[in-house]
Amino acid sequence: YFRASLFSRQFFEYDKDGKPYYFSPYDGKVHQGYMFTDTGFWDTFRAQFPLNTIMQPTMHGRYMQAMLDAQEQCGWLPSWSFPGEGGSMIGNHAISLLADAWAKGIRTFNPEQALKAYLHEATNKGPWGPANGRHGWKEYYELGYVPYPEYREATAKTLEYAYDDFCGYNLAKMTNNDFYADVFSRQMYNYKNVYDPGTRFMRGKQKDGKWVPNFDPIEWGGPFTEGNAWHYQWSVFQDVQGLINLMKGEQNFTAKLDSVFTEPNKVKVGTYGGLIHEMTEMVMANLGQYAHGNQPIQHMIYLYNYAGEPWKAQFHARDVMYKLYNSTENGYPGDEDQGQTSSWYVLSAMGFYSVCPGTDQYVIGSPMFKKITISLENGKKFIIEGNNNNKENFYISAAALNGKTYTKNYITHSDITNGGILKFEMSNKPNLQRGLSGDDKPFSLSK
Repeated sequence: YFRASLFSRQFFEYDKDGKPYYFSPYDGKVHQGYMFTDTGFWDTFRAQFPLNTIMQPTMHGRYMQAMLDAQEQCGWLPSWSFPGEGGSMIGNHAISLLADAWAKGIRTFNPEQALKAYLHEATNKGPWGPANGRHGWKEYYELGYVPYPEYREATAKTLEYAYDDFCGYNLAKMTNNDFYADVFSRQMYNYKNVYDPGTRFMRGKQKDGKWVPNFDPIEWGGPFTEGNAWHYQWSVFQDVQGLINLMKGEQNFTAKLDSVFTEPNKVKVGTYGGLIHEMTEMVMANLGQYAHGNQPIQHMIYLYNYAGEPWKAQFHARDVMYKLYNSTENGYPGDEDQGQTSSWYVLSAMGFYSVCPGTDQYVIGSPMFKKITISLENGKKFIIEGNNNNKENFYISAAALNGKTYTKNYITHSDITNGGILKFEMSNKPNLQRGLSGDDKPFSLSK
């Protein structure tokens, strides 16, 4: 948890009256209030910030307002700051943080201001790098996808923009803002436009609507960001059920999830022209095409919960924790990435993970310990117990929340912040009957 919390950094100090103020890296002026820096949201929207919503809600609330202040000072929402805007990586993930905070009751900012800032982000291209505004925003709007090769990493961008548009939609919906809800609802299903039923993968698509030729799912780069088609297949955080439908049902979906681990751990370097460390880390991890050393696939294990095989999420979550993390100098499977890689472990060790930030749900995996106590800022405690938990007993045979039988494959943020006890009965055999009903499945846009 120490490593998970090293970033972001406070970028403010206190005046003689104890009030916060800072020198802005965006406009070069001194302002009252809070400012934070040194993070890249492409990594940290996934788990580091969701972990903060549980452990540091006051700081998190200040952070949300600081992002909107930064937007006022430089004209763009931050995407990668050190200390000012760097514009690295892809996507418009500031909206993920804002929607996630609101969904979890952290409401320290004006949602109308956030939505207005995001609409500007989604319909313009900023002055830095691929992030800040949108590379290919016009084509994304007109064609429903970002075309390749006009825009590098175009398919990854399409998938992440569609998720961000869901976050904009959900924030608008939660705050009864019909105008923005309507605008973003039109684009949040755009992931469907880069799925090729012929190869059953997400693919690069040309401006003329044809698939980019010479497709190889193990080839990195090109239309993807630090990954390949095996990794980006799963980047539909907001609508896993919709992805299951595209793939023609749960059986095909779970078979493909299984294949990630059984495919050879080979790479083709593609447009990178040589091995990058993320490729080397995937090969060293020796878990097939499962590249946990980088962010795009880190949520994938938990997707079994949406498709009628939650016990496989339990198996793989525990397997990855044991195989890829330890307390030596080799204890990380890849880049720490401003706390994201640690936050994956911290949440997973507690027994759940934030598959879709922007909603109030955490999807269940397999807790690492017999007892975990979360001491909350509000003075309450949330306790996770794993009866009979050990290295062999990683399957959940039964669960109870505050004494009542619990079959859902997720828990909500308020379940945690209200305090209570989540009790798992652990076993070395999977319970093939638990968590299979429609109500047990986590949130998806498509019912």
